[in-house]
Amino acid sequence: MPENESETTDFDWRLTSFEGARREQLRRWAQLPLESILLAIEEMQEISQQLALTPAGVHGESARAANVKEPDTEYDKSDTL
Repeated sequence: MPENESETTDFDWRLTSFEGARREQLRRWAQLPLESILLAIEEMQEISQQLALTPAGVHGESARAANVKEPDTEYDKSDTL
């Protein structure tokens, strides 16, 4: 029954640990050309600056989450049946 073997036999199970995933992440990062690495770092810096400028709510929630309001009226299930 060799045709029943799945493709998972080729899977490297060492990647499923935190250490293995980190090693794989570093390996893939090292394979990128320098230009791609610099663009990624610049993009991460821009995102970091945008997040730093976003005001936090009373309980640390983002500005968008703080603007979400629940309706004032109660939901009546009997109307939908």
